[in-house]
Amino acid sequence: MSGLTMRQAVHDLYTEHHGWLKSWLARKLGNAVDAADLAHDTFLRLIASQRAAALRDEPRALITHIAKGLVVDHWRRRDVEQAYLEAIAHLPEPQAPSPEAGLIIVETLMRIDAMLSGLPVFTREVFLMAQLDGCTLAEIALHTGKPVITVRRHVQKALVGCMVAAQ
Repeated sequence: MSGLTMRQAVHDLYTEHHGWLKSWLARKLGNAVDAADLAHDTFLRLIASQRAAALRDEPRALITHIAKGLVVDHWRRRDVEQAYLEAIAHLPEPQAPSPEAGLIIVETLMRIDAMLSGLPVFTREVFLMAQLDGCTLAEIALHTGKPVITVRRHVQKALVGCMVAAQ
């Protein structure tokens, strides 16, 4: 498809569906500002996918699918930001990270969260048992019925993933 035809297809989709999408997102999110941002991001993703011209029959299906994913990401980010703010709330002001550092920390936490979500269930569970519950490898092995060496391998895999995500 030529660039001009693709551009026209995106323009037509935007013109016909942007208002509807923005209203739909505003109902889901409860505010128009976030809805406008996510509607914009939805069309950016649609453009990047280069699938706009293929949407002649059911355009709202793909638009809604993309938007739903962005809504989930939005809520996940909000949850991570809230947990971060709660974690630093007790710090005296001189020790609290700057707003810029806070954004970097939240972005890093989002990458780690995405990485953890992509891990196999067992790997994620044993990693969280070790990191959040403070369980030893032996305790995790006993709890899961897996050998300590297996537990160690899965915890190490998750740790390496966290280190890569944090870079």
